[in-house]
Amino acid sequence: MTDTIFALSSGAPPAGIGIIRISGAQAGMALQALAGMVPMARRARLALLTDPRDGAALDRALILWFPGPSTVTGEDLAELHCHGGRAVIAAVEEALGALPGLRRAEPGEFTRRAFANGRMDLNAVEGLSDLLAAETQQQRRAALLMAEGHFSRRIDGWRRSVLELSALTEAALDFSDEDDVPDASIEARIGNEICALAGEVAAILTAPSAERLRDGVRVVLAGPPNAGKSTLLNRLVGRDAAIVSDIAGTTRDRIEVPAALGGVAFLFTDTAGLRLEAGDAIEAIGMDRARLALEAADIIVWLGDRVDVPRADSLLVAAQSDRWEGDDRPGLHLSARTGEGMDALVTMLLERAAKLLPGEGDYALHNRQREGVGQLHGHLLAAGQARDLLIVAEELRQARNAIDALTGQASTEDMLDRLFAGFCIGK
Repeated sequence: MTDTIFALSSGAPPAGIGIIRISGAQAGMALQALAGMVPMARRARLALLTDPRDGAALDRALILWFPGPSTVTGEDLAELHCHGGRAVIAAVEEALGALPGLRRAEPGEFTRRAFANGRMDLNAVEGLSDLLAAETQQQRRAALLMAEGHFSRRIDGWRRSVLELSALTEAALDFSDEDDVPDASIEARIGNEICALAGEVAAILTAPSAERLRDGVRVVLAGPPNAGKSTLLNRLVGRDAAIVSDIAGTTRDRIEVPAALGGVAFLFTDTAGLRLEAGDAIEAIGMDRARLALEAADIIVWLGDRVDVPRADSLLVAAQSDRWEGDDRPGLHLSARTGEGMDALVTMLLERAAKLLPGEGDYALHNRQREGVGQLHGHLLAAGQARDLLIVAEELRQARNAIDALTGQASTEDMLDRLFAGFCIGK
């Protein structure tokens, strides 16, 4: 029998209220043991909680009872809304832990049970994980869409379409088994519908990256030594994250600093100055790492000459403009010391980021989801191009397998272990 689990599902004490959640077959017994009753389903009831071992009063709390399977975990579920002091929470948890068949939940175990009992699919789980970690409003909106099943409903629609196409293909094959010639219109219909579905699936592949949304748009500040990169980094992130000096080559390694601008998460990278020849072996290593950072950058802010820009879409910045008289250099004139041009640079960064991140009402895809959608799209393309109905049927079967992997019905245990281990105890 599966253990009944319990955990504090609200914020760490002290707090105004502490919500202790209990899930499993013994949840009703736990309510009866501590509160002396099991209240009407989904109706809050005030009760005195006592320790079953000695009858000592623990707290006066609101208790709620949610009979399974129509609960967030798919099991019987109880909640104790206690006062949020450390001593109260500790005493109630100790009393629960002494009951037979009850134990403390492991990280993510409530969510894992919801997944195992079909209350959530893997995409909703990943959305919930992102929602718990969200630090910007943009991250929150995209994660909430995923957690509430917007992407999962899209996948359900794909599954129904693939099943219908599979049934139609099998029906056409049955005609062949009976030595009849399949209706050409049926084959044409199958091909047309597969191509239409493949186009719909391909459109999802253009969705922004959830990793970029979570970790921040990667902005790399690059240019020759002593171009003002470190000063600009400090101004952008609002603190002295990098050492600033008039000595060329002060920055030897890349420095990564997360920051939010205009509600958008960025990851700013200060790099070693780039020049033709390094002064020593350490500077050479720093320059190599700077080039690697440039290759991975979403946005490059170039503080050097126009002819040396590493990428055509780099933002050209004429930095340290406060030091130049009659400055006629191309690019955005900017001084991190005086603030000249900083608002314009931030606006440019936000405009670039808007094209890389989900808009209002859009969700973002994790690498796992993107790979799964890509596999599904590949099988649909192969099915649409096949002329043999047996091959079409096999590719559609593989497409169904790809959908099962997307929803978690064909997921491996080690991947699930890594995912759920990242949740807090009460989730």
